[in-house]
Amino acid sequence: MAEAFFRKYAPSKYDVISAGTAPSSQLNPIVVEVMKEIGIDMMQQSPKNLSNEMIETSLKTINMGCMDKESCPALFVNEVLDWNISDPKEKPIDDVREIRDQILKKVLQLIESLEK
Repeated sequence: MAEAFFRKYAPSKYDVISAGTAPSSQLNPIVVEVMKEIGIDMMQQSPKNLSNEMIETSLKTINMGCMDKESCPALFVNEVLDWNISDPKEKPIDDVREIRDQILKKVLQLIESLEK
């Protein structure tokens, strides 16, 4: 969701990639549905593994929140912004909508801070 919001609202001079230490093999269908409700199509996105190259070449690294404390990016990446947002996995649609709205707020704040 964060990648989709960033692509929609950030200036084109920025590139964004969303990845995880243990990503699912496919997009969460409820996430796709709640994003479609607000006019964002995520069907071109796919889960990706976080790589050292991604970390080394990024201006900012955001941690959404860690389910697996042993592989949490905050353990091995300097200067991580930790948003502490719940994983939408296995959550009911109303909870996923709340998570979506939290992510949107954080993404807009991030874009504002990058533009200063």
